[in-house]
Amino acid sequence: MLAPKPILVVDDDRTVRDVLVECLRDGGYRCEAACDGLEALEKIRGNGFDLVVSDIDMPGMDGVALLREIKNLRPDTEIILLTGLVDVETAIRSMRLGASDYLTKPFNLNEVFITVEKTLDKQRLMRENREYHEALEARVEERTAELRRKNREIEDLFQQLKSTYQTTLEALAIALDTRDSETLGHSVRVAAYTVAVARRMGVVEPELTDIHRGALLHDVGKIGVPDAILRKPGRLTPDEWIEMRKHPEIGDRILQGIKFLDGARPIVRSHQERYDGKGYPAGLRAKEIPLGARIFAVVDTLDAMTSNRPYRKALPLEAAFDEIRKFRGVQFDPDVVDAFLSIPRQEWIDIHARVLEDVKTRGGGRF
Repeated sequence: MLAPKPILVVDDDRTVRDVLVECLRDGGYRCEAACDGLEALEKIRGNGFDLVVSDIDMPGMDGVALLREIKNLRPDTEIILLTGLVDVETAIRSMRLGASDYLTKPFNLNEVFITVEKTLDKQRLMRENREYHEALEARVEERTAELRRKNREIEDLFQQLKSTYQTTLEALAIALDTRDSETLGHSVRVAAYTVAVARRMGVVEPELTDIHRGALLHDVGKIGVPDAILRKPGRLTPDEWIEMRKHPEIGDRILQGIKFLDGARPIVRSHQERYDGKGYPAGLRAKEIPLGARIFAVVDTLDAMTSNRPYRKALPLEAAFDEIRKFRGVQFDPDVVDAFLSIPRQEWIDIHARVLEDVKTRGGGRF
């Protein structure tokens, strides 16, 4: 039987500390508490913890400063930050500094428990992935002389590494879908659809991979959208729509500085633009919109209409094709629509079935 995961709760409000500790202990975790950042660092130096749940607004050392210290001291420790203010900029800065997630006060204890479980699962996967890479690197070092003589084996290893990147990105996309979408597999599906149309339009490598990654991560910016808005069951208010419409720019900023995703950023930033200039965030028109984003707009409509939703069943392919034809030259690029419609119906069915099987294999759950 595995030992319970050690968690440190840090908050200057004793009531909040006690409630969180009790909740997590009831969930089977081993918990300790600290009243401020300095006490937290003392405990971390002495014992180490798999996870720290910390308030941001604390006297002396705030949660962001504590986050920096923890990452310097124990980089593998996961941190979830608590805040009483919906501050997207602070949330983004915290995520870039290494925070795993953040929760807004007042929080729901079930939500806290789910977020903790998700974060610890992510930590386990990252450790397994790192161990895999370390083992692979050791093997490469041992066989360097042989690999120099065998270019084909070197190419095979390169392809394995490339595949690992792709698997990691797809796992991230599936995780993002679980936070927002009514149907899992959405991001992997629209990425596959986007590549199908891009190939039909003559796009080749390396642009094809950039387009695939951009479509896969199109909604990464929703990390910066509060759950209260993202998961709201009813209609959003005008102010809430303003926050929601920030997600393309937030996503662009999140990917900034990640070199191998430079080519994906234009799609992440522009995936809500429209051919007629009525989209957001920049109101780009026609060919001002990156090709990958113009393709994404078409296939996103296909996926939205042909997927089950709580309020309706999936519509047939022909209904989606009719809708896309209707808005050719308005919402959608005519050239993209023509390429899209030239692809046989069976190819869309095959892609959907392949992604369904793949996500189920990964443990993605229902569609």
